Amino acid sequence: MTQPWNLASSRPLGDFRIFKLRADRCISPRTGAEHEFIIIDAPHWVNIIAITTDQQLVMIEQYRVGSQTVELEIPGGMIDPTDANPVEAGLRELREETGYEGRDALLLAQVWSNPAIMNNRTYTVLVENCELKHPTEFDSGEDLTTRLLPVTEIPQLLASDKIQHPLVHVALSHYFHRRNRAS
Repeated sequence: MTQPWNLASSRPLGDFRIFKLRADRCISPRTGAEHEFIIIDAPHWVNIIAITTDQQLVMIEQYRVGSQTVELEIPGGMIDPTDANPVEAGLRELREETGYEGRDALLLAQVWSNPAIMNNRTYTVLVENCELKHPTEFDSGEDLTTRLLPVTEIPQLLASDKIQHPLVHVALSHYFHRRNRAS
């Protein structure tokens, strides 16, 4: 049976505003050998599945520097230390990025963002009955376009690789699984 590795030591490598890097030396329980791993220490994130009263999914387009592409995604962002919980953070991010708000918000899922190299979780919040009620409040590094797409078209967008972000895929998978169970 696979066992956890013991942490022998940890040292910081750098602080890069939205994440920190550290080197952890861990001991293999199988061999007893030490190995060094680089860990991205990041805040928890939240993704929001926002459904309008007429069954449109509130989505955003934004340029992603890492891939140098404009991506179709759901709203989301870092959970701030002032947020009481992931649901509150999701409602804040939805309002800031799109101007939408809704009712009946609930925590739909939580996953490790990338457990091989990261220590944070990504939460998915479902918000239904959304309506446009506020102006957007972009961070200085955001340049977003809000798009409303029929919920019924989302599976085809996923299948045709029009939606590329893996954590968005995971969030939408949880949403459609819940929706299919309810019907």
